[in-house]
Amino acid sequence: MASSTVRPEDQDRAAEQDVARRLLDSSAKLSYDPAVEVDWDTPLDEDHHGASPEWSTLYGTPYWDELTEAQRKALTRQEAASVASTGIWFEMILQQMVLRDMYAKDPTDPRFQWALTEVADECRHSIMFARGAAKLGAPAYRPRRPVVELGRAFKTLAFGEAAYAAILVAEEVLDVMQRDWMRDERVAPFVRTINNIHVVEESRHMKFARDETRKRLRDAGPVRRHLNALVVAIASYYIVTSMVNRDVYTHAGLDAARARAEAKTNEHHKSLMRSSCSGLMEFLASARLLTRPAMFFYKRAHLI
Repeated sequence: MASSTVRPEDQDRAAEQDVARRLLDSSAKLSYDPAVEVDWDTPLDEDHHGASPEWSTLYGTPYWDELTEAQRKALTRQEAASVASTGIWFEMILQQMVLRDMYAKDPTDPRFQWALTEVADECRHSIMFARGAAKLGAPAYRPRRPVVELGRAFKTLAFGEAAYAAILVAEEVLDVMQRDWMRDERVAPFVRTINNIHVVEESRHMKFARDETRKRLRDAGPVRRHLNALVVAIASYYIVTSMVNRDVYTHAGLDAARARAEAKTNEHHKSLMRSSCSGLMEFLASARLLTRPAMFFYKRAHLI
């Protein structure tokens, strides 16, 4: 007589496939085409900010108080463009890691199909961010060369929970700030639309990344867990500290040396980053990825 017992691994696989099917259904019902949804044709209105001013790296500093409204708006436009450019850089890393993870796996599996859907989303997001940065009148901001090379190594070597947890960190940090920007009428309308599209579609990506991180850690021993906790923390540090390029102040017409010095010690911005990442830190703690060495890097990045 055949046993009716279902093995735990089969139950887990069925649950994972069910999640992927729901994500695919959500994507089919609620996705956007930025080429159509975003108003690319209306000229930039310089009376608008590029991001909520409270998110500026200089907000709350003596230098911010001295700036005119026009200078503040010029700065937030450059900062928003820098965040978008960093997003492109990391989304390209993300796409390669996801494709490598799914290489030669079962294409009939809903998880495989969702992974390709996520890659397609990220391609559209990168083009959207690139067009948005150009419309904001910004140059091609890139992370510093050593960070670019570290990213090249990370996308080649990272796998499993290290890859998906790092993806989650980048997406969660962007998600929190963009939720503020998309609701702020001081922000340029086309930027608000970009942020809304990204927030809606990235919510599915974050769900997948959380589930994959938990799954990959299910049978991880202490050595593997501690090693990957450190790898994720180091990656997070370089992602977060690369979001606002040091050259934004020059392109906004400010005293770059003074701006960098005051931004570096801006307690308001540090506090905002910590409070916005509380949910992310709770997840990492629940996954036992907040080890003492990892905490060192999260504190340096002002995420905790």
